[in-house]
Amino acid sequence: MNRSVDITVSGLCFHIAQQPILRDIDLHVPAGTVLALLGPSGCGKSTLLKLLAGLLQPTDGNIDFAGVRVAEARFSAPPEQRDLGMVFQDYALWPHMTVRENVAFPLKMRGLNAARRKEKTDAALERVGLDTLADRYPAALSGGQQQRVALARAVVAEPRILLFDEPLSNLARDLRESLSKEMSVLLRQLGTTAVYVTHDREEANTMADAIATLSAGQLVSVSTLNAE
Repeated sequence: MNRSVDITVSGLCFHIAQQPILRDIDLHVPAGTVLALLGPSGCGKSTLLKLLAGLLQPTDGNIDFAGVRVAEARFSAPPEQRDLGMVFQDYALWPHMTVRENVAFPLKMRGLNAARRKEKTDAALERVGLDTLADRYPAALSGGQQQRVALARAVVAEPRILLFDEPLSNLARDLRESLSKEMSVLLRQLGTTAVYVTHDREEANTMADAIATLSAGQLVSVSTLNAE
């Protein structure tokens, strides 16, 4: 799996009732890069992620995936047309579905037949170490296990881009550290372009190839991390 693409953000602005939330964001994420969006609460990093996802529409500026325009002031392609996977802070799992059913859901929406869905779902669950828990329901899982289910659901359809909105912030510190390392390894194996929102610099250093720091709605720096 490696269908990753580059992301280019140019002059991106987002306002709510004339109040600027993001101002003149210029950012390039090369294909296959894991970029962390780092900054305190209210700096605009989750808003930027939602603009990339198609959950919000820019006030000005544009967003391109692999040179193809997906958003500008007068147009915004919906999330389902952007070929991306998302992992949220609150897991967003369906409680009435088993682990396997949750992970298989994106494939069902794409019309894959049952045999192909099972093959790809089982592979995704094995990647995140949950293959033995496939028939359990979310309520029977720990927070870390639920987040692994959400991760498997995000990658199962092999999207071009993965977006993470502070996915580990609800977990205990030791579990956050171990799971961030596991996720970092998985992202390198997949080779998918990823944007990862966090307020934790240590987590950003573990997860990312580069860090974009935001403050008060503006991009203040982009730093590339040295590969080990």
